[in-house]
Amino acid sequence: MGNILTFVRDGLASAIAGLGTERDKAASVYYTETAIDVQQLVAAYRTSWLPRKIIDIPALDSCRAWRAWQAKNHQIEQIEAEEKRLGVQAKVLEARKKARLFGGAAIYIDLGDDASQPIRPDAVRAGGIRFLTVLSPNQLQPGEIETDPLSPLYGRPKDYSIVAGTTAQVKVHPSRLAIFIGNELPDRDMTSGASFAWGDSILTSVMEAVKQADATSANIASLIFEANVDVVTMEGLMAYVGTPDGERKVTERYRIAATGKSINRMLILDGKEKYERKSASFQTLPDLMDRFFQNVSGAADIPMTRLFGQSPGGLNASGESDLRNYYDRIASSQSLEMQPAMSMLDECLIRSATGGRDADIHYVWNPLWQMSEKEKAEIFKAKSDAARTIAGTGGTSEPLMPIDALSDAFVNELIEDGTLAGLEAAILKYGALAEQDEDEDDVRAALGADNDDDPAQGRRQRIATRDAAPRTLYVRRDVINKAEIIRWAKSQGFTDIVPDLHVTIAYSRTPVDWFKVGTSWADKVEIAAGGPRQMAELGPTGDYKALLITANELVWRNKEIREAGASWDWSDYQPHISIAVGGEMPDGVEPYQGKIVLGAEIFEEVRED
Repeated sequence: MGNILTFVRDGLASAIAGLGTERDKAASVYYTETAIDVQQLVAAYRTSWLPRKIIDIPALDSCRAWRAWQAKNHQIEQIEAEEKRLGVQAKVLEARKKARLFGGAAIYIDLGDDASQPIRPDAVRAGGIRFLTVLSPNQLQPGEIETDPLSPLYGRPKDYSIVAGTTAQVKVHPSRLAIFIGNELPDRDMTSGASFAWGDSILTSVMEAVKQADATSANIASLIFEANVDVVTMEGLMAYVGTPDGERKVTERYRIAATGKSINRMLILDGKEKYERKSASFQTLPDLMDRFFQNVSGAADIPMTRLFGQSPGGLNASGESDLRNYYDRIASSQSLEMQPAMSMLDECLIRSATGGRDADIHYVWNPLWQMSEKEKAEIFKAKSDAARTIAGTGGTSEPLMPIDALSDAFVNELIEDGTLAGLEAAILKYGALAEQDEDEDDVRAALGADNDDDPAQGRRQRIATRDAAPRTLYVRRDVINKAEIIRWAKSQGFTDIVPDLHVTIAYSRTPVDWFKVGTSWADKVEIAAGGPRQMAELGPTGDYKALLITANELVWRNKEIREAGASWDWSDYQPHISIAVGGEMPDGVEPYQGKIVLGAEIFEEVRED
């Protein structure tokens, strides 16, 4: 019996196709560490728009919305003023850009003391930070690497030296530096050609895709000059160009032909000459260029809608999901990379601004994704409806929690998300629900109820009574900048101008529960200058001379109020400002085109007079 040899392989192989064997063309493909010197990085950043945008866009997005400090009002003002004095936001942006380009950068915190010693945050007093300086790897030389695994600086330099400028090298302790890294190295002991203090440039892993896209774009541009090529076939051409005199005659012949064609649009040829025009096709080139741009977008981890300003393709594509994912990644880098790097800087900043360290002071990064006005209004309405349900006024008989507790929680929620401007200041001025001092005897007398043993039950009954007392409803917003509109109206020939210019939002003769109607999330509506404007005569007899305007917020509120049970005497809703009542419309009147500012919603009962 012969010997049987068994070959065991971990991958797919084919002796016929050569797949997975030494004949496989992919067998020669392997990865090497590509080193890009600083001059190449600078040249790419300065001369090519793609590398510049790849470096700048994520850095800008991580800093542009900045952060919101959570503290007492006067503390927030102090910290924000100190940030402005030191230019913290601009310094962080500069450091982020340099870190992405060069692989690393640092912000030096100058406290006016010995820079070689560790920072003692407790020793920082008001105004203690003198200035902040951004340093690139070319200006900041790392010292000896800490090799003790028990040291908090393990794997990092024990100190740095500032080598820029005309002064002697200055030793700087790492605690005085907010250090930002480009692309983190996977393992510093296994990475060749890299500084242990810094990471890789973002362009290291992206440059090949950028070069391919740039080269393809340049080649397509050069093809434009070859879009149309004239081809002339001449019998015995090679015999003519074999001598200097023959070459001169051929050149002169077709120079004259080209001149005649350009002047007279007529090409005269010999009977034995043939002429044809070949045109290059550019039909598939846009798709080809898009593929290279997609490659760059994937390599840079930036959506095409953000990197190229290009609309997404596909049915019903909006690019919203791509941007949301991208903004989520930016938010992650803020929390996981920027915040730890800035921790010592922030500790010093708080003390330099306030003169101490309140443990309650912290900050959150402002979201990059901004909701539309309609989305904000819908969320506010949903929260309000939920609060009413919990309070027992949305169809349930008993509240799910104490009203005072619900009020405090709901107010905090509205303050945190900024739904109602000025709410926090108003609460400080007028007090929370639990702080209101009410005359319980008067309330009980009005309700015909005895709630001596349960004041909270009395408050719940008052809320229920308000909800249970529908009334007619008239809602309007007064024009704040009416002086400008009155000047326009007088210039157009109007004389009997309405003194209280306003926009009517609701006019319900049918009683409606005002609390179910709720209120708009915005205490002020600004309608930008321009846009559709028209003068019209309204009313059964055309008595009202009105300026018709457009405002989605007003249309949405009218619809919401009607859905809550309010009546409306007309088939649709057209926002307008009544300018004059009675008289004739002036000849040649031009609609007002300036900005319109409307104040808060005002609720009143309908007055038939």
